[in-house]
Amino acid sequence: MKTHFLAIIAIAGMSACLTAGAQSAADRSVRLTIDTSSPEYLSPYIFGHNLEHTRAAVNNGLSAQMLRNRKFAGKPSRNCGLASHWFGIGEKTLFYLDEFETYTRHICLENMRRRNEIQSQTVQNMTAGVVSGMGQSGIAVEAGRSYSLRTVTKVSKPLTLNVEIAAAEGDVIYASKQLRLTPSEEWSVTEFEMVPSLRDDSACIRYTFTEQAEICFGALSMMPSDHFHGMRSDVVAHLKAIGPTILRWPGGNFAGEYRWKDGLLDADARGPLCAATEIETQPYTDGFDYHEINTDDFIALCREVGAEPFLTINLAWSTPEESAQWIEYCNGSADTEYGRIRAERGFTEPYDVKFWSLGNEMGFHHMEGPVSPSEYTSIASAHAEALLKNCPDIRVFASGPYPNEEWTVHSGAVLADKAPYLSFHWYSRPTGFHYTTGEEVRDTYEQIVATAETNFTVAETMRKTMDRTGVKMHISFDEWNQWYSWYRPSCTGEGIFTAKFINGIVNSSTRLDIPVCCYFQPVGEGAIMITPTSSRLSANGQVFSLMKAHQGGRMCPVTGDSECRAAATLKDGVLTVTLVNDSYDRAENMELAVKGKVRKATLLSCEDIRPYTYFTESELEVIPGKKSLKTTLPPHSIASIEIELHR
Repeated sequence: MKTHFLAIIAIAGMSACLTAGAQSAADRSVRLTIDTSSPEYLSPYIFGHNLEHTRAAVNNGLSAQMLRNRKFAGKPSRNCGLASHWFGIGEKTLFYLDEFETYTRHICLENMRRRNEIQSQTVQNMTAGVVSGMGQSGIAVEAGRSYSLRTVTKVSKPLTLNVEIAAAEGDVIYASKQLRLTPSEEWSVTEFEMVPSLRDDSACIRYTFTEQAEICFGALSMMPSDHFHGMRSDVVAHLKAIGPTILRWPGGNFAGEYRWKDGLLDADARGPLCAATEIETQPYTDGFDYHEINTDDFIALCREVGAEPFLTINLAWSTPEESAQWIEYCNGSADTEYGRIRAERGFTEPYDVKFWSLGNEMGFHHMEGPVSPSEYTSIASAHAEALLKNCPDIRVFASGPYPNEEWTVHSGAVLADKAPYLSFHWYSRPTGFHYTTGEEVRDTYEQIVATAETNFTVAETMRKTMDRTGVKMHISFDEWNQWYSWYRPSCTGEGIFTAKFINGIVNSSTRLDIPVCCYFQPVGEGAIMITPTSSRLSANGQVFSLMKAHQGGRMCPVTGDSECRAAATLKDGVLTVTLVNDSYDRAENMELAVKGKVRKATLLSCEDIRPYTYFTESELEVIPGKKSLKTTLPPHSIASIEIELHR
């Protein structure tokens, strides 16, 4: 027997705490109805995230690597010969970058090789007894913490390489190690631990020797010893806390640079990847990515945080055969060619990757590859066939410049029998971000929070275009955020936007047929703020962590107000309601006509909505009555209430 439940939320304004000079506003009241009689299926994959190599998501973000340009990519410094981010030691020392004697390399896609990706750093001491070498500054170390280091070297004669972690100025040495190196035709890989005696947020590391000799560095590495598959353990823990149900990787835009087979090499040997368009990929790392995370690491991460992997192939440069080999590596049994390679690397069981995207944003100017619907369809179809031949039960995604009617009709609909999911990317765009006067603060905030509804207006338009084709297609909303939020400090104002978006996708994903939705992007830019020695959830991250309570529930329709201000899900007799008071200056008294027991009630509130702000999490006071529950939300706040329903 179905149970019918009616929740009425009466909202009456009260005097508000003013923020940034805002003036008190008129009262308002809203009545919301939640129907639990026939809860609807809610895709678990609308709570997804992108884990892209772009900008700070891996480099200076998720990766535990502490050395910058550790594989010596790019142009050498003027009249010096050192790779960027490294300084020389010794007045009579010769430095040059060598593109012939190299340790890093690419396994495949030589046709997309770009200049200055594959190099080593040579250091020659021309005078015996004089200290020569090189170093790097700006390295944050903690006292008593163990760090794992590696050197990949070739030497012209036996020498002692001194490795020191020290103060940038003066003679204070925090840790040191002597490595005895001997000549060999092969590269020598030396691994060791170092434990600094003092903390220094701007220490340097020095590699020096005194013999009249030459040393060639193929790669250098330094990471905290407690890393997780080369990733920072603290950042992985925060990623787990925000609860991604699906992770899209390696891009995004970076999918056009990625070479999956390079991941079969040791991490130090993987050639750096030069960006085709620097501003879209790695502007924080001199236009190069150092391929610190491979397929195996990514799958390990997904399993650690509880997410399904979502892989994007390099459609611009890979062949269908190479795409087929990647899916065989991931999903093939140990008796297949690439499944055997995976098993030999220690991963016997298939990874069972179900989600595969045919490139990213093809047809836009910043991506290499096909630019017209017909060109894309021809290439993508061949890749889709290769993927499906190996694994017929996977889900394949087409990725053009959607929403775009021409592409929907002449590419999306044509590919739908092989790739029935269309990748939809949308970034809300307030007209500006101004915080120097009270009026500007209010106007900026109200623009930010108002744009949440725009996402669903555009998605509605795309859905109508898709339906007019008469072909069954799904929307994969696999990139969403505020435009350029990764280039400015986070704030609680954007956290309110995020909460409204999550409410909206819970309410509309079934109606608009959006089974996949991914935020761009949590690590180092949107949801997790990272420094060299610490990390924390941003306001957005706090929202994701709070609102993941909807995961696993069934959507209960909410009527009576914007679908972005409230959402409700039902799971195992527990109703989870999330409410957003997006008002700039009004508190809201809320009455829920609910017969049930409040199991948990949490409030995210803030005094300020400008940049560099975070929410304060507290227990939300909910007053039980005979027929209802009452509570109050302050301005710009978010609530999550879990209610055990009485039958």
